[in-house]
Amino acid sequence: MSAHKTLRISVLDQAPIAANRTGGQALRQVIDLARLAERSGFHRYWIAEHHATPGLASASPEVLLGAVGMATARIRIGTGGVMLPHYSPFKVAETFSMLAGLFPDRVDLGLGRAPGSDGRTAYALQRDRRERAPDDFPQVLAELLGYLDDRIPESHPFAYLSKTLPGGTDKPAPWMLGTSPDSAAWAAELGLPYCIADFINPHGAELAEQYRQAFRPNPDRGITAPQVMVASWSITADTVAEAERLALSSRMLFKLLHRGELIAVPSPEEARRFLESDTAPNTRRRRLVLGTPDLVRAGLEAIAAEYGAEEVMVVNIMYEHDARLRSYALLAEAFGLPEQLQN
Repeated sequence: MSAHKTLRISVLDQAPIAANRTGGQALRQVIDLARLAERSGFHRYWIAEHHATPGLASASPEVLLGAVGMATARIRIGTGGVMLPHYSPFKVAETFSMLAGLFPDRVDLGLGRAPGSDGRTAYALQRDRRERAPDDFPQVLAELLGYLDDRIPESHPFAYLSKTLPGGTDKPAPWMLGTSPDSAAWAAELGLPYCIADFINPHGAELAEQYRQAFRPNPDRGITAPQVMVASWSITADTVAEAERLALSSRMLFKLLHRGELIAVPSPEEARRFLESDTAPNTRRRRLVLGTPDLVRAGLEAIAAEYGAEEVMVVNIMYEHDARLRSYALLAEAFGLPEQLQN
């Protein structure tokens, strides 16, 4: 069996909103893409969390998961991720217990510390605004996992709550997400699978090694060895020129984002005109794997090897929904995913 046949391939969806289209259309396209992902043999389908962003409709991934779960039957579904500092750990536990009860053995709970927004929006998400929320991520993470694993100390005032979760014995599978040494350390200490966002930090291979070196097995969850997934930005098309054309939309989007300007996803034609006229240098560059199916497969395999990852999760933003569907269909064919599903 060739190397690419053993590599799991998954999808991360940010629910992009194209210019002159609505958020409702973008949300329905999530369902469309999820169905294609399952049909094509992708391993899991995650939805990101972003707030107050005119180009992304994924403000509440847990809401979308219910719809995605009902529209599919096999593929694992989850969040990439829930930005835990915004929420009560118990509320997150209840929500994902419900999802796990509805879709047993299919639900992943990807957890992150980043706000998924700017500072003012993060403040608006707070229930208590008398002061800024504390940076207590390790504590709220431990509380959340305690509910899910029914391991809250008996002396804790909330100990009884873990026995009230609506999903009962059906539980979500937690993942740690991140781009920093802190996330690598937490994932290792708690024995959680670790997903590294290479599309945000293209120098994250050292985080994977840090995680592997410090990993502690989690026998309660049956996790005896480190598990690394890398999330990569990638566009597949019939030609390199077409992949480059489709990538123009996100190039304009990110160039403006780094200036603090948020827009809906522009058409490739509008983006080309903007990029040709805008002479300001890019201050940040994302690693982008794009081209024909063979080129993209080779590029993703190289990234997986760099991270020592068992799985690659592919994310992209495009203006044209049909082109996005085709990108993932071509990627599935390149990795032989339909054959894997049949086997």
